[in-house]
Amino acid sequence: MQERIFLRTSAREGLYDITGRVEELVAGSHIKNGLVNVYVRGATAAIMIQENWDESVQTDVIHLMQKLIPQGVWLHDAQDGNGDAHLKAGIVGPQETIPVMNGKMALSTWQNIFLCEFDGPRNKREVLVTVTPCG
Repeated sequence: MQERIFLRTSAREGLYDITGRVEELVAGSHIKNGLVNVYVRGATAAIMIQENWDESVQTDVIHLMQKLIPQGVWLHDAQDGNGDAHLKAGIVGPQETIPVMNGKMALSTWQNIFLCEFDGPRNKREVLVTVTPCG
């Protein structure tokens, strides 16, 4: 089963929790045991599993990326000013794969799935969710 999630981002950089929407798709797939792959289309966004309880962790992720990969100092900035966004997305990566057990994602209590926006705001980010049975 494969479905798309579309969302709007409101800032140049930020983490957006998409766990609930992915959970709905996993439940609707009726797959009891398998894998769910969450993949963002685009070269300036990423997918990350991160703590869901304390929002300061999400802010810390953005601050770390800004310190490691500052804006405005990359060769690609001469084309469209988002060289840092490409590098950040490449380091984090476009996808995560989560086991499905008994019809639910096997995330721990403190894990959620986040779209990482590094070149927003965007009116429409597209995330592909693919649920595959195992065994």
